[in-house]
Amino acid sequence: MNVGIIGLPQTGKKTLFELLVGKGAIGHHTDPKKTLRGVADVLDERFDSLVKIYTPEKQTKARVDILLPQRIEEQSVSKGDIFKDLAEVEVFCHVVRAFEDDSIYHIWGTVDTIRDIEYVNTEFVLHDLMFVEKRIERIEKNLMKVKDKSAAIEVELLKRFKSHLEDEQPLRTLEITAAEEKLIRSNPLLSQREMVVVLNVADSNGSGAKQIEELNKRLAPVRITCLQLALEVETEIAALETEVERKEFMEEMGIEETALHVLTRQSIDSLGLESFFTVASEEVRQWLIRRGSTVVEAAGKIHTDLARGFIRAEVIKLADLFELGSEEKIKSAGKLGVKGRDYIV
Repeated sequence: MNVGIIGLPQTGKKTLFELLVGKGAIGHHTDPKKTLRGVADVLDERFDSLVKIYTPEKQTKARVDILLPQRIEEQSVSKGDIFKDLAEVEVFCHVVRAFEDDSIYHIWGTVDTIRDIEYVNTEFVLHDLMFVEKRIERIEKNLMKVKDKSAAIEVELLKRFKSHLEDEQPLRTLEITAAEEKLIRSNPLLSQREMVVVLNVADSNGSGAKQIEELNKRLAPVRITCLQLALEVETEIAALETEVERKEFMEEMGIEETALHVLTRQSIDSLGLESFFTVASEEVRQWLIRRGSTVVEAAGKIHTDLARGFIRAEVIKLADLFELGSEEKIKSAGKLGVKGRDYIV
């Protein structure tokens, strides 16, 4: 899964990147035109609980690729200046400034979360509209020379996209079939990607709960989810030496989860993914699959041979395991399930 951190200058993008990837990840990379890349483990308390139960020789968490593209300036997206970097992103994390600080400039002079969110959304729609128009023109020109059924179908789909974009709607709100999705998968359509907005607030005392609720209600029609993080406070937490100190500080500040917990969970949910775990004394491992996947598809995620030769799977519900504490007790209680090919994980 690729998560791209975007936003206007001075919003906290680099701070979030280092929180997710690790302190010092940016280092001396100061070129604003260069994309920074890193990897973050998906934090999940269920995984930690499984490790305690099985004490495996190896533990492997699911991982997320984090990209920090060059900064967004006025019209930089619609002009295509950062197009190459954003094309591989699956979920955009748009960091928006929601704190007042006279010592930190804003490119438009004032802090206005709605304006900044809508600006980036509009730029993405404009980028896609220009791309779609050029793509239609190119295909229609080729169709005048050579008849191509697949290309003709793509043109009709792109014309639907064009109409949707002209209504100032992102493409992720347009329902298309699996076949249509496959047809245009290689096209770099930015507004088709999922979007999570992170409001960078001054503190984490919950004062912005009402604002988040209002924003989520306002942005629900364009399939954007908003959450708030106090990135400077999170940086202070990350700098503490021990886990005990971090937990005490988080309790004092009223923070229940770290930025990595919150953001990766929301990104996974936005993409329609969910976790399953394989457990043994050798390894406990977390896997990400599409929500609604069958057990055969899950087996294929582990290894193609498992899917090809699939007969059955032994399935334990996490809640039962955490309650009873071991596989032996699960079996004794008759709660170990044997599932066939049609079982939905």
